Amino acid sequence: MVQWEWVYCDVDDFCREFLPAWERQLLEAGARQRQRPAALTVSEVMTIVIAFHLSGYRTFKHFYIDCVGRYHRDAFPMLVSYSRFVELMPSVLVPRCAFVHTRRGRVTGIAFIDSTRLEVCHPKRAHAHRVLETSARWGKTTVGWFYGFKLHLVINDEGELLAFKLTAGNVDDRAPVPALTRGLFGKLFGDKGYISQQLFDELYERGVQLITRLRKNMKNKLMPLVDKLLLRKRALIESVNDQLKNVSQIEHTRHRSPANFLVNLVAGLMAWFKKAGFEVTPT
Repeated sequence: MVQWEWVYCDVDDFCREFLPAWERQLLEAGARQRQRPAALTVSEVMTIVIAFHLSGYRTFKHFYIDCVGRYHRDAFPMLVSYSRFVELMPSVLVPRCAFVHTRRGRVTGIAFIDSTRLEVCHPKRAHAHRVLETSARWGKTTVGWFYGFKLHLVINDEGELLAFKLTAGNVDDRAPVPALTRGLFGKLFGDKGYISQQLFDELYERGVQLITRLRKNMKNKLMPLVDKLLLRKRALIESVNDQLKNVSQIEHTRHRSPANFLVNLVAGLMAWFKKAGFEVTPT
């Protein structure tokens, strides 16, 4: 429970500053609306969602009923039913995204970029998938075809998250790179999928040098020894992708709505970086 308290304190301090500012920016509908407070606060909902990714449970329903409802009811005296909590989860999407943005890592001049696929269903069941059919698309990686999305990550040499972006599965890995590298400088290491002279020139003008391995049909070029050594360290971001999918469980096929899919994804990102013990500071 100590770890939960640490998460709650961090989230609650953020919500005390963000929620009043966010509510002032919301557009009014014109009609008078009731403002009944929910039984669970936004901080409590966000904490429970993050705690699920730290718990080791494979399904959120079992975690909520067996763990939260049975052993941690004292910490959440106004705990609601499981079905009601699922309805509350989309309400924390905007605060969750803002929370992740304020916890970005430090720009050190050395960054690694990579993408990983997020399947929303088995390829054989893609024709019957309805929850994310308006946004999920067919894509192909080195391991074959998939139906879903791509998660693009940029981390520094210390493993801290610098930027991330979610795209459809058919989007080229090089397309979101200009947006992901805003505010970065120094060297950016990627795999062969990021090879592009046009992209290299665009980033170089902004003070970012894109470094990748060469394809077999490309002419060999001299590379400083330090760049060769750092290129080998690109496996760091591969391990981050593996941890996010196998430990934080950002990829599964049980989504009930697009909003809950995004809540699960963003919560998984924050939970893994907290579990790894990285110290992140606001930007």
